[in-house]
Amino acid sequence: MNARFPKTSHTWRQSDGTPVSCLEKIKVLNQNIQEIETLCADALEDGVLMGCDPGQIKAALHELIDGLVVPHAAKG
Repeated sequence: MNARFPKTSHTWRQSDGTPVSCLEKIKVLNQNIQEIETLCADALEDGVLMGCDPGQIKAALHELIDGLVVPHAAKG
């Protein structure tokens, strides 16, 4: 799979809705998303190659994301 994130530019926002303006923070956030996309695509491809239902794999990935616990907000 060759999909690369972001397909459109994201404006990362702080909890109060203001945009994140630090270019280094934006760069890290975008790199994290790219890495997650690659891992998810690899997991989906592996599962399909092993005969699993793609919908079930995607549902499991959604469940994983939905189950993430938000850590205490970091300062800065």
